[in-house]
Amino acid sequence: MSSDRSSWKVQASQSAKQAESPIRAIVDKLKVDPKAKKPLISLSIGDPTLSGNFNVDPTMNEAVIKQLISYRVNGYPPADGSLQARKAVADYLYHSKAPLSPDDVILTNGCSGALEMCVNVLCDQGTNILIPRPGFCLYESIAATRFVEVKYYNLIPERNWEVDLEQMESLIDGKSSAILVNNPSNPCGSVYSKEHLTAILKLAEKYHIPIIVDEIYCDLVFGKNVFYPMATLTSTVPILSVGGLAKKWLVPGWRLGWIAIHDRHGVFQHVNEGLHQLAQIILGPNSLIQNAIPDIFAKTPESFFKSTLQKLQLLIQDNVDLSMKEVSNIHGLRPVQPQGAMYMMVGIELEKFRDISSDVDFSSKLLAEENVVCLPGECFKYPNYVRFVITPTKEQLKEAYNRITMFCNNHRKQ
Repeated sequence: MSSDRSSWKVQASQSAKQAESPIRAIVDKLKVDPKAKKPLISLSIGDPTLSGNFNVDPTMNEAVIKQLISYRVNGYPPADGSLQARKAVADYLYHSKAPLSPDDVILTNGCSGALEMCVNVLCDQGTNILIPRPGFCLYESIAATRFVEVKYYNLIPERNWEVDLEQMESLIDGKSSAILVNNPSNPCGSVYSKEHLTAILKLAEKYHIPIIVDEIYCDLVFGKNVFYPMATLTSTVPILSVGGLAKKWLVPGWRLGWIAIHDRHGVFQHVNEGLHQLAQIILGPNSLIQNAIPDIFAKTPESFFKSTLQKLQLLIQDNVDLSMKEVSNIHGLRPVQPQGAMYMMVGIELEKFRDISSDVDFSSKLLAEENVVCLPGECFKYPNYVRFVITPTKEQLKEAYNRITMFCNNHRKQ
């Protein structure tokens, strides 16, 4: 054996280098002033627990404690998740138009882990995947680490961020391996109608392309909008649907997600096998949390969802009304009406400002001058917009919008 190495020169792999988060590269430029006179208000992180308004139901803690003190779940769980947990998820998600069995469920390390496995199983190096623009930046990062080409299909703000179907169709070619749909949407806060989801499915059917659908915000829909599980609208298009405990149960830190494999005609036979093989790499999510799932699903009282989830929905709806009213009156800003999730996209009319050159510049100067954090649209491949998280308390939002009003007035063209 021979080597010409004469010193240590250890490099990160190309895959690791591709994993750089687009959002991190931009957010790192937003510097918090430790000497700021105003308290920090963050409109940047989509975590429903941060404001302190909401907490889990005690039965959920009891379910975890029960497993902890049983001493029976300290070992390695099955790689794809325990049978009891997968059955509980399959039963929870079951719909007569989209039936599931435990074998159709893979438990994952959060919804992000589910998305990574879905891309892994469907996409090879040299293929391409269609993802939304604007869209959650993790989609791009996952594809990049697999050397999968990303093709962005456009969402139309004037139509509540519906897909530009003609442009989406123009992207499809023989190397397209999947279409990724996010409904309800992060960052847009949109909720698609049954008719629009059906139109997307028709394209997938026409070109025989499977769908990955990110439905983690399925329970955060407000107003008269209705969430339709995409798999219930087709019996022919194979779908990998991802979700998790994070939002409805208000526990994003518990890192428990899942993949539901919807396949009526055996198209996903090898994909199903592939997902179970990929699960061997992480050997399943946390054993305590997954084994608590049957009790969490069975024993969390409806009163929790009525008092907490409905409270969250009502809070967001109230905050949407407040946000649309306040932001619509701010010089140079154009909010797009949100319908679900916990976000609102706001357009910036740069021509109305004397010294704001971009959405990144807007966010950076807003933080420096008013100590308010929001994410620039560039994080989501959508310049000249910013994203506001609308789950803080009403008092926090009012103060944030007052500061943003002053900021915009200070920078407006005279």
